[in-house]
Amino acid sequence: MTNFKADTDWLNWHKAPSKPSYVPPKGAVDAHCHVFGPGDQFPFAPERKYTPCDASKKQLWQLRDFLRFSRNVIVQATCHGADNSALVDALESSRGMARGVATVKASVTDEELQELHDAGVRGVRFNFVKRLVDSLPFDDLRQIATRIKALGWHIVIYFESEDLPELYDFFTSLPTTLVVDHMGRPDVSKSVDGPEFALFIKLLSENPNIWSKVSCPERLSLDGPSGYQDVIPFARKIVESFPDRVLWGTDWPHPNMKSHMPNDGHLVDIIPQIAVTESLQHQLLIDNPMRLYWGV
Repeated sequence: MTNFKADTDWLNWHKAPSKPSYVPPKGAVDAHCHVFGPGDQFPFAPERKYTPCDASKKQLWQLRDFLRFSRNVIVQATCHGADNSALVDALESSRGMARGVATVKASVTDEELQELHDAGVRGVRFNFVKRLVDSLPFDDLRQIATRIKALGWHIVIYFESEDLPELYDFFTSLPTTLVVDHMGRPDVSKSVDGPEFALFIKLLSENPNIWSKVSCPERLSLDGPSGYQDVIPFARKIVESFPDRVLWGTDWPHPNMKSHMPNDGHLVDIIPQIAVTESLQHQLLIDNPMRLYWGV
């Protein structure tokens, strides 16, 4: 048994979130969340850039029910590397109410990919945030993209807006559906109509295979936990421009947060501010994630 000590500057997830005023439609999906460990059962990767606190599948299910959601999409985080054991364990105990996004290496076998598929994995994630990886995964991603296409999987990509110009051509060359984490992390101090965010809008406009998550205002906002109002125009523009290619998630348990820990109830209450009609909310929370992850 190995003991892991969480980073001292890494905040623990909110233990008493408020009950949201917004009630999501029945069947709503939290399409971006994580499980961490427990570290003594599912050890963290030696090459990790941070050590999180434990955040178990049971605690995730409790939050799901408290927020009045029905399903989860669990995304493998970098702290577990390419060992998807904790993810698979959560999926197999979810009774079909969770799907997963795994991390794999080019050396993964077809048999291992099929085992992940049988467990409920429907995508793979590649991280292009330079501070979180030792090297950018161009070669692995090219190899994996072709192999997962036969499974009907998609690719989740995580990058920061300042790096999009150099990544743009590579992303648009990939043959599968792509899902961008957290709107490509726009700089919300700049105009929603400015050239930097316009490039991200162009990426989605010219490539109908590319989706976006409108998640993580707590990571993007310069206002802190005061309502994240500076993020809302960016998320709303994406939702209204691409209503059939957007997803929403809590990002629980909010890995590597150091300035403040968001209240998950408050995050849910932002949903009607970025998807302002019942129709848009239904697409964001049910239609889109169910089509992408459950095939319905």
